Amino acid sequence: MKLNAEEQAMLAGELGAVRQVAIKHQIQVGDFFGAADMVHVSQAHIMADTESLGEAGLQWLESLTKNPGKDRVVRIPTITDPRGTDFNKAKELGQTDLMISLERRAIAAFVKMGVSMTDTCINYQTIMAPVFGEHVAFGDTGVVIYSNSICGARSNFEGGPSAFSAGMTGRTPRYGYHLDEHRRPTSRFRIDWVPKSLNEWGALGGYIGKRSGNYWGVPVLEGVDCNPGSDSLKHFGAAMASFGSTALFHILGITPEAIHARDLALDHLPVEHISYNDVMALQQAYRVTDEVDVVVFSAPQLSLLEMRSVAALCEGKKFKKPLLAITSPQVKPDSDRMGFTETIEAAGGTVFSGMCFYQSYAREIAEANGWKRLATNSAKLVNILGGYGYTPMLASMEECVEAAVTGRLA
Repeated sequence: MKLNAEEQAMLAGELGAVRQVAIKHQIQVGDFFGAADMVHVSQAHIMADTESLGEAGLQWLESLTKNPGKDRVVRIPTITDPRGTDFNKAKELGQTDLMISLERRAIAAFVKMGVSMTDTCINYQTIMAPVFGEHVAFGDTGVVIYSNSICGARSNFEGGPSAFSAGMTGRTPRYGYHLDEHRRPTSRFRIDWVPKSLNEWGALGGYIGKRSGNYWGVPVLEGVDCNPGSDSLKHFGAAMASFGSTALFHILGITPEAIHARDLALDHLPVEHISYNDVMALQQAYRVTDEVDVVVFSAPQLSLLEMRSVAALCEGKKFKKPLLAITSPQVKPDSDRMGFTETIEAAGGTVFSGMCFYQSYAREIAEANGWKRLATNSAKLVNILGGYGYTPMLASMEECVEAAVTGRLA
């Protein structure tokens, strides 16, 4: 890779040992992907859940904090993905002292390195959405696909060490979705109906992700004759990234790189028509039972408007089964102030802040609470949780809240 003078100084250790470690890692990643050089990035977003880090990863992270203060501090705004717990309610989930201790150690290490503990996967709705053409180094798949597609920013899926390294160097290897040639459509889909609910948008995203094929696939969707809104596109993209490893999509006439068909050069791509029944078949594939042990709204974290919707459905209800509503630390105070939290919890639900269900020792939580059959309106979550021993079911927000009341999906 071609390095400029400042990057060469980092590699030589002249800007500190941590930056040297970081840029060495980035050079290896860049060489693997055939990057010609580095690109400056303005923000980094780190995924570093302790379930993945483990004791070894934490010890490595803590070892970096032993370097002199100025040498170990990030150079650009660097934020974090959801953590593995809500410290105020960890015991309610059955999380152990060891899990909580690992979280506290990880947070302490990041704080020493100047990382902002935002603990969110919806930073594009709550903190600072990237703008068109902005190069960033983001980790969470839902964050990347939203930032690439809806904002028109540029990022690859950055693993935890790569996003951390970007924070330390202010660079990332210039490959993949930082390049124009990888942002062009590779498949073309058309609908003659429009999803009406978040679970339907998620199911459509999951269907396209499966059909799209792989990380380098860039689908374009035609036939959307409305403005879906941020929450709908959030669920659409998060599911597509989960089912298909997709990092970028276009919606003709809506997303910034697809305002006009002429911008996309689509004529060479065959059109695949997606029917409502095609998408509902994906949802029905997860409806293998009517019995429900727990209802979870998570993955992505809920926006303030989603919290309002959940609260409205909870008004006057009494739950037979636990309902978990998981939001960001930025949204939670507003939810408290506006009475949404109180309404949800008065019905028997619990509002969690700063975590994500599947990154919170989901298997151990299931065992501790006797949960198996889980209902959610997140297509991303149903795609993930089977691997953690759950029987996940995809349903509308209304159906999920009613399931908490009756213990069954209608």
